[in-house]
Amino acid sequence: MGYYNNVFDECNDHTDIGRVLRDGREVILQAYNWESHKHDWWRNLDGKVPDIAKSGFTSAWLPPPSQSLAPEGYLPQDLYSLNSAYGSEHLLKSLLRKMKQYKVRAMADIVINHRIGTTRGHGGMYNRYDGSSLPWDEHAVTSCTGGLGNRSTGANFNGVPNVDHTQHFVRKDIIGWLRWLRNTVGFQDFRFDFARGYSANYVKEYIGAAKPLFSVGECWDSCKYNGHGLDYNQDSHRQRIINWIDSTGQISAAFDFTTKGILQEAVKGQYWRLCDAQGKPPGVVGWWPSRAVTFLDNHDTGSTQAHWPFPSHHIMEGYAYILTHPGIPSVFYDHFYNWGSSIHDQIVKLIDIRRRHDIHSRSTVRILKAESNLYAAIVGEKLCMKLGDGSWCPSERDWTLATSGHRYAVWLK
Repeated sequence: MGYYNNVFDECNDHTDIGRVLRDGREVILQAYNWESHKHDWWRNLDGKVPDIAKSGFTSAWLPPPSQSLAPEGYLPQDLYSLNSAYGSEHLLKSLLRKMKQYKVRAMADIVINHRIGTTRGHGGMYNRYDGSSLPWDEHAVTSCTGGLGNRSTGANFNGVPNVDHTQHFVRKDIIGWLRWLRNTVGFQDFRFDFARGYSANYVKEYIGAAKPLFSVGECWDSCKYNGHGLDYNQDSHRQRIINWIDSTGQISAAFDFTTKGILQEAVKGQYWRLCDAQGKPPGVVGWWPSRAVTFLDNHDTGSTQAHWPFPSHHIMEGYAYILTHPGIPSVFYDHFYNWGSSIHDQIVKLIDIRRRHDIHSRSTVRILKAESNLYAAIVGEKLCMKLGDGSWCPSERDWTLATSGHRYAVWLK
């Protein structure tokens, strides 16, 4: 089994950055897609806050807030400028105030692996930041991406200057910016973009200094495939994510890319994949559920980029799985708001069942069936669910059908 050390779950941190992780009752909405910058986004979301709150989401992940060379926000330049393609600083702050009023936490997308230069420096490359609010020189850029800094402590994001987090002045400035987002702008949670690009030790330092209430990292690399498709055993894949979480001092969660990879094959009539050799869920959620953020798609895997999309006819089976199981489920904007009111309402119903029956990130799972066309499990002691078109229902009399849809059903005690 994957190794981790459970001290953080038990300790009482006086700053209480651990409270949300310990509580384990989060449901996240990714509140944008790859095209959102074209649609006056902060104003659009402002109108949706009441519905987001009423639907039971505790946190909404927003796109990167800073000025960026690319309109989607992932090529940041001037970190302190909050006028972006998504809208003005004024509209963003008014959205954050409204979210606070409705008790939905705002999650900032933190893009600090790379930063686009403003002026040419060493080697004729755009690796200086003259004239911006953080006027770094070439020493802020890793030597592997054309700067005068040290080598990267992680993977390279190619084609742009990668930030050298080993430099004290860089970390000091990043911490200042994160504290400003947290304490002045009004973000409460952080999502770390391209977290493979720099050592998780720095994530630990940044979280410790800025004290977001909840953090999640994007550690995305390829699952294990063989000549016939996805390997049944993805332990090495989930172990890499576990190792990253561990290296943050266990204070960040991570997106459960392992579960996504397995679940989107399972729903195609391979439900045997949803039970590992030990009889547990096969993703990060089977080893360290309180740190696993489960999801079906995001702005990269789905939306118009569609790098690795969840099969569209099986979306509700996917949500029936992540919303009834341990881990921290995250719902994608497109599915919730763009795929019709039936899907929206089915997701809301599952979130409501999750909350009323106190399914949380550490709920137990007893897998009863994992066959080609049928998966069935009891979660906690009060919820039973099935996926697939195999015919099945719980044997005891005291289960009552609570909701059902295309190839899924949920019973309650």
